[in-house]
Amino acid sequence: MVEGISDGRTGPAGLVWGVGPLMRAIADALATRFNPVAVRGEISGFSRAASGHCYFTLKDEGGQVRCAMFRRSADQVSFAPRDGQVVEARGKLDVYGPRGDLQLIVESLKPAGQGALFEQFLRLKAKLTEEGLFDDDRKRELPLQPKTIGVVTSLGAAALRDVVTALRRRVPHIPVVIFPAAVQGVQAPAELCSAMRTAFQRHLDSGESDVLLLVRGGGSLEDLWGFNDEALVRLITQAPMPVICGVGHETDFTLADFAADLRAPTPTAAAEMCAPTRESRLGELLYVQERLGEAALGELDQRAQRLDRLGQRLGRPSGRVHTSRQRLLEAEHRLQRGLALSAQSQRNRIQAMEKALPLALNRAVAQHAQRLERSGTALSMLDPQLVLERGYALLTDARGEPVTRMAQAGLGETLRGRLRDGELSLKVLPTEQSP
Repeated sequence: MVEGISDGRTGPAGLVWGVGPLMRAIADALATRFNPVAVRGEISGFSRAASGHCYFTLKDEGGQVRCAMFRRSADQVSFAPRDGQVVEARGKLDVYGPRGDLQLIVESLKPAGQGALFEQFLRLKAKLTEEGLFDDDRKRELPLQPKTIGVVTSLGAAALRDVVTALRRRVPHIPVVIFPAAVQGVQAPAELCSAMRTAFQRHLDSGESDVLLLVRGGGSLEDLWGFNDEALVRLITQAPMPVICGVGHETDFTLADFAADLRAPTPTAAAEMCAPTRESRLGELLYVQERLGEAALGELDQRAQRLDRLGQRLGRPSGRVHTSRQRLLEAEHRLQRGLALSAQSQRNRIQAMEKALPLALNRAVAQHAQRLERSGTALSMLDPQLVLERGYALLTDARGEPVTRMAQAGLGETLRGRLRDGELSLKVLPTEQSP
């Protein structure tokens, strides 16, 4: 985390930077975005200090950048740099905090025109970075105590001897499995991929190789080119176990370094990263033991204090009795008030009902009288006498049954006809035929 002071008012996140932390943050951003970087330009102001470190400026018509090349890198330069010479410098951008200057830490230097292979490296790195193959969030932690360590390298490589020596010294009890492959030449990428697939499959089948080391010694960009193979890089990102890449020296970078879960500056360092010493493990155990002891003592202290408080409360029962008596009195007062309010409410409801009952009875009687009157009117409208008043007659047979069809009246049968003001006896005669 970058150091800063928040005042709640400045910056998008309310952060005020210290100068030193700001310089380090800029340096980290440059390293993440650009490094490693190759720059072509003309040397200006070249000087070599008594310490062997070299300082100069690279410039062209568009700008200039300060450069520093430390002795270990300067000793590997195969020509004598001079002012006015156009060169290609490979290295890492950094910020020199005391002056706030941008500078290029040069790791290799060669005359211009020899950087085609490195340009290919940068193009492939940009492509795979865009795909997210080098993202930190996809990288995994190493196992705390691996059961088996796998090593992919050449059987004749010095790197293998360095790794085995370091592992024997630090973790002689952990088995080491070698997956041999060429680490230089045209056949190297295919053999490295084949060896890694074998390691992957054996890990999936039997859990072998909790961590896998991909290592070789230092060399030129051409010597290490097999570790920039696109198929190998993609295969590393698919590994079912964490992969540590220890290829070349500290200043050497390959695409396999960026794809691996962890980059080691040397093969020996790769072995040391996955094999913590017995002393470090004992130190961790001692630290855990101390923390557990402190936690236990702290818990005992808390329990003792709680026991003391409980003892104090039990030692004064009169206080609890007094408190309980007060709570009972308060409850009694609340109950009395509640009963009085409830009784008054009931009395109010009874009085209201007494006032409303006569009105409700009168209203109900009136409603029933109106309904009875309407029913009488409707019933009188159905009285047959009203029909007879309009000139109709009601015919009945000898049994008093209404005659409504001709089929009910036989010839010679006597019927009774009820009129408006009386009854007639009628005899059924044949119907006269029309002429």
